[in-house]
Amino acid sequence: MKLRSSPASPFGRKTKIAAILCGIHLDILPADTSDPADSLRVQNPLGKIPILLPDDGAPIYDSPVILDYLDAQAGGGCIIPSAGPARFEVLTTQALADGLMDAALLQVYEVRFRAEGERSPSWVDRQASKVARALRAFEAAPPRPAEGLSGAAHAGEITLACALGYLDFRFKGTWREDHPALVAWLDSFAARVPAFEATHPVD
Repeated sequence: MKLRSSPASPFGRKTKIAAILCGIHLDILPADTSDPADSLRVQNPLGKIPILLPDDGAPIYDSPVILDYLDAQAGGGCIIPSAGPARFEVLTTQALADGLMDAALLQVYEVRFRAEGERSPSWVDRQASKVARALRAFEAAPPRPAEGLSGAAHAGEITLACALGYLDFRFKGTWREDHPALVAWLDSFAARVPAFEATHPVD
């Protein structure tokens, strides 16, 4: 299978980690979301990454759907519990961490794609407040491992680790000072999931 992504994408990173934990090899193909001629707009009309290209079948997107697919390809119960309260706890954790990443990305895009005179400080503040609320929630209750999975971490943990890694990458780790429980959690995650360091983002 092939994955369309970019080296800096936290959503691509979570997909790569999930594939490693599920024992699935992915060939990584670059994608340029800024290039109107890039074929990713045919593979995903939204022009967003990551996009999974199975050996047979239609493209799969976005990252939560890809992780569900990878889990199924691994026989189920690798990174997502198959049923019960644990399944929805993992999926809800993933949703909150995805939202954190979305809000962080939107702050970066506001600076990258808008001229200084066109930027909206109130918009940036709104996204920053989403990040702050998500961090507070995770600081109060860091994700718990889900029992019975064959992978070393579940989808929610993978997504949160990539969200925090993105804050380190693009926001100089300013989140760390006020969130000691999350710092300890991320250190523990990195120790049991070597794929986290192996997929470190680059510009």
